[in-house]
Amino acid sequence: MQRKQHLPQKTCALCQRPFVWRKKWARCWDEVRYCSERCRRTAKQQCAAGRQGHEPHR
Repeated sequence: MQRKQHLPQKTCALCQRPFVWRKKWARCWDEVRYCSERCRRTAKQQCAAGRQGHEPHR
């Protein structure tokens, strides 16, 4: 039986909570920034909302 106490850990870029490595992230662990789909979606919406305010009027 394998123990899960030695898995790599990161901090979510949005909510600042720690999260651990998951098997589905095995190939892209270096690119993972968010702990959940909800945090990823929220960050994407915030980024898009910020860009809308900075576009020049035509």
